[in-house]
Amino acid sequence: MKLIIAILQDEDAVEVIAHLNDAEIQVTRLATKGGFLRSGNTTLMTGIPDDMVDTALKIIEDNSKARTQYTSMPSTCGAMHGFILAPIEVKIGGATVFVLDVEQFHKF
Repeated sequence: MKLIIAILQDEDAVEVIAHLNDAEIQVTRLATKGGFLRSGNTTLMTGIPDDMVDTALKIIEDNSKARTQYTSMPSTCGAMHGFILAPIEVKIGGATVFVLDVEQFHKF
């Protein structure tokens, strides 16, 4: 038995969950927030048999799209100019996935 924890963008969550459910993989959805951009993400957790891991990972990979976003990070440009907001390009999306061994699993 494995525990999969997948962190993905909110925009991808509905599609990923639908495809996982179609494959008869139940998930628990948690609303989480990223540290760098402080934007909303979704964390999915599911406990599945070892032989279903590849199926779940393929579904997550196929339905989690990477995108480019522009954000402003403050930077100093000398005392006379104060703060200038410099736009930077940031890659977001995709998924970060952890697959963990489960010693015991109980459903009450």
